[in-house]
Amino acid sequence: MADAAHRLVIFDCDGVLVDSEPISLQMLVELLSSAGVTISAEEANERFLGRSLKSMSAILHEDYGFATNQAFLHDMRQRLYEKFRRELRPVAGVRTAVELLGAASCVASSSLPERIRLSLTVTGLIDTFEPNIFSATMVTQGKPAPDLFLYACREMGFAPKDCVVVEDSPAGIEAAKAAGMRVFAFAGGSHARNYRHRMALAALNPEVLFDDMVELPELASQ
Repeated sequence: MADAAHRLVIFDCDGVLVDSEPISLQMLVELLSSAGVTISAEEANERFLGRSLKSMSAILHEDYGFATNQAFLHDMRQRLYEKFRRELRPVAGVRTAVELLGAASCVASSSLPERIRLSLTVTGLIDTFEPNIFSATMVTQGKPAPDLFLYACREMGFAPKDCVVVEDSPAGIEAAKAAGMRVFAFAGGSHARNYRHRMALAALNPEVLFDDMVELPELASQ
């Protein structure tokens, strides 16, 4: 592993930089219910956490018999963005953690580019990462495929072996491992503070499983 000056730390966005997952998953559950699809918040968390809109739509169609259309997706985005503007907060300690890394950093998220930038803007983090923001819309396959992380590291000028990925979802951990990168599993988001989620992350054998962003600079330096 390269020293800090020659290392890239790749952050997922939702659940790692911003505490958005409870908001977005609850919104999805409510909209699906109004469309006649019954799914619990726990099930939504297990099936959709960390996945792209394209992957989510495929799962809904294949496993629940529900075909999303442009009207449904537009309504979901508009409602979600309004809630983000009112309620979204950064993950505690993340700005300081990024500033103390001593390494290059970027964002690689399954979300749409407009959602990523809105999330980072309303939480005051946009200037920390812009323009190094990468979305699953930029690659053929989203997480758990490695495409997004590999694309991000190429664009940033690093080799996979010199990258650390910070992820909160099983799909993201699988993607980082498939990309040949070290992966730190973050379980400090409000959606992740339960035994079941922690065990799902631990089962994938990340290099580190941690709860507090304050710990990240030291962990990444090792």
